[in-house]
Amino acid sequence: MNINASSTGEEIASMALAIHQLVNGLPFTMRTLNNPGVRIEEGKVLDYKYTGPILEKVLKTGEKNQEIPESGAYQGTPVVVVPLIEGGQIIAAMGVVDITQGIYSDIMEITKRPEELNDSRGGLK
Repeated sequence: MNINASSTGEEIASMALAIHQLVNGLPFTMRTLNNPGVRIEEGKVLDYKYTGPILEKVLKTGEKNQEIPESGAYQGTPVVVVPLIEGGQIIAAMGVVDITQGIYSDIMEITKRPEELNDSRGGLK
């Protein structure tokens, strides 16, 4: 599989579906720098030409973003979006929609290993 900045929704769908399964079926979105991508829920691709405001933001900044979108398909629901970077260039953005209203993010924080807690909320100092 070769994913690049111009891959289409159809070309990234199999990878996105695999990640969707890894995150226990939470809604998952992904797009490349030059093309809209996929929106996946309940094991099915709902849209092959999807983009969202936080995906767009991460493509511009190249940094992880965790926030609640004010518009789009997941307006009002927390999302965590990360860039996919290859050779120092941003080629895609992918995100999990936290339909648990933040519990997913809290669990990720709670289950960190002790050595990872130094810079986290409630961590050892």
